Amino acid sequence: MLNNKTILITGGTGSLGKALTSHIFKTYPEIKKLIILSRDEQKQFVMAQEYPADKYPQIRFLLGDVRDKERMVRAFKGVDYVIHAAAMKHVHLAEYNPDECIKTNIGGAQNVIHAALETEVQNVVALSTDKACAPINLYGATKLTSDKLFVAANNIKGTNPIKFSVVRYGNVMGSNGSVIPFFMNKKKEGKLPITDLSMTRFNISLQGGVDMVMHAMEHAWGGEIFIPKIPSYKITEVAEAVAPECKLEIVGIRPGEKIHEEMITASDSFYTYDLGKYYTILPSVPRFKIKEFTTKFNAKLVPEGFNYNSGDNTDWETVDSLRNLIKEHVDSTFKV
Repeated sequence: MLNNKTILITGGTGSLGKALTSHIFKTYPEIKKLIILSRDEQKQFVMAQEYPADKYPQIRFLLGDVRDKERMVRAFKGVDYVIHAAAMKHVHLAEYNPDECIKTNIGGAQNVIHAALETEVQNVVALSTDKACAPINLYGATKLTSDKLFVAANNIKGTNPIKFSVVRYGNVMGSNGSVIPFFMNKKKEGKLPITDLSMTRFNISLQGGVDMVMHAMEHAWGGEIFIPKIPSYKITEVAEAVAPECKLEIVGIRPGEKIHEEMITASDSFYTYDLGKYYTILPSVPRFKIKEFTTKFNAKLVPEGFNYNSGDNTDWETVDSLRNLIKEHVDSTFKV
């Protein structure tokens, strides 16, 4: 799919961007070019040491901010596929710095769409979050707006054959700022801060996130929001898996946090289809025929009122499974 193609990843120095880079080079050795675009020069410098030009002649590092429309247009010239991973993602920082969050997550999305339509980009996949579903915090609200912009971009493209789609998933195990590395760092203090004993979250590995992006790039018809079927975990069991010797300190939920995360609401059920490995929320007015889509992918409309949240999930991680996953995906020296 990507051999002889040029791919650009916004926010490419982040956890998922680096995982995508590794996957792409392993799976598509004949890619024409892979462009890593981000605004952090230090992260680019470090990542460039991992991908030296003599071994990876296809890689390019571009400094740039998705807030800069002109930079995006220039960067996207000659690009076939764009993966939009750049975002301001920390809930409490977004609450404290709302203007900055809006500029990056909404303005940045608009600029990516504009640049893709102005150039020869064939396919754009944007990363979302479970917090975009029925949001109660600014970060979630900006990502919901971003999702809507990318879905609607399929309506304004005219005769341009470009496709825009979205992938939405829960917490990525071991990603920067996520709970497991936070707990692993905190356990040396002898206690772990717990927001609420009943809190749950969805869980997906970095590779699971990569697989979803690749699925969307290959199979999207334009306008879908893809959602994985993934397990949940209880925050208390994460603490038990990481540091059973530590005491738990209840600190209360932070501004904008939920006890349980949602990825599909009951209101979405009218447009949500089961694809087997994934769900997809289709546009209310798609540019393709629903019957052709459901036949192609053997897609089944979910029952009316269906919703998908981490508290009511039927698939759960255990303390033992979490320990094995930590060893596999976060820290290979972790003792199971």
